[in-house]
Amino acid sequence: MYKRMLVGRDCHGSMPLSSLKPWLQAAPAPQPISASTSEYPSLESTVQCSLGCLGNFSMCVWMIDTFGNEEQRHRFCPPLCTMEKFASYCLTEPGSGSDAASLLTSAKRQGDHYILNGSKAFISGGGESDIYVVMCRTGGPGPKGISCVVVEKGTPGLSFGKKEKKVGWNSQPTRAVIFEDCAVPVASRIGDEGQGFLIAMKGLNGGRISVASCSLGAAHASVILTRDHLNVRKQFGEPLARNQYLQFKLADMATRLVASRLMIRSAAVALQEGREDAVALCSMAKLFATEECFAICSQALQMHGGYGYLKDYAVQQYVRDSRVHQILEVQREAWGNLIPCRDKGNSCHSHPQLP
Repeated sequence: MYKRMLVGRDCHGSMPLSSLKPWLQAAPAPQPISASTSEYPSLESTVQCSLGCLGNFSMCVWMIDTFGNEEQRHRFCPPLCTMEKFASYCLTEPGSGSDAASLLTSAKRQGDHYILNGSKAFISGGGESDIYVVMCRTGGPGPKGISCVVVEKGTPGLSFGKKEKKVGWNSQPTRAVIFEDCAVPVASRIGDEGQGFLIAMKGLNGGRISVASCSLGAAHASVILTRDHLNVRKQFGEPLARNQYLQFKLADMATRLVASRLMIRSAAVALQEGREDAVALCSMAKLFATEECFAICSQALQMHGGYGYLKDYAVQQYVRDSRVHQILEVQREAWGNLIPCRDKGNSCHSHPQLP
């Protein structure tokens, strides 16, 4: 039922976030993270690409819960955790993507309010979410001048751009979020002034696990669909599953899938345990899994032949949806800053433990 819902919503280009609540509440509760757990195959099949906005949503809840004060946590977290309300993460701007520290959205303090001016781009859930966790500049240039504030929908001066027309993720609304003399109480600031960039980056560690897991869900589904298609589709008088070349291709896809899964789990364990190498491992897992899983989805479409190119078949949606995962949470060309190699003893991040 869920896959039919996704394909149908993708064709119509919309999925009201409220429609996800009953399905997600009925989903099995995730088990504690373990690199060897057998529970994840069933869980990852529910983490499909078009729910990527929910990774963004959970990241917002985590940031408020981790860095917010008691009043903020009790005010914002309960309705978010019950999904009565949804949240969007607002970092990217038209002129600052991977170079997030150069953001320009300003927050000038006037009494007990900040006056926000600027805009955010490509915001998942923009216009639909109830709460916007916004990174804005309260100080000078660079990362230390950035703070984090919560802006609620309906605040005067907050508006939204048109719904973006995307190649994939069509069941998830994406819009610009615009601030024009938008007054936000200082009490809505999360953490201290100047702490926003740190909050944003720590949130992105979990966000990279989420995006990688979305790719994993799409690849897992694509492998299953391809296996079933090869068993049913006949050419030259026998099922395609008997073709040795296609058998080898499917085995290669399954191997890359398992490798991606193990890398994501390893990073998730490191993040959960608060290890020093968590940043590097989360970045590596996102880089590796999003590329490998997109390749799996693309190969699955190829092995479906002409049918794979039809919108009646879900595999084409997995290809379109998973492509953006290589761009989200810092695109691959900027990963060198997050996965550094030691150079004369200098390094910005702790390195994973290598054999």
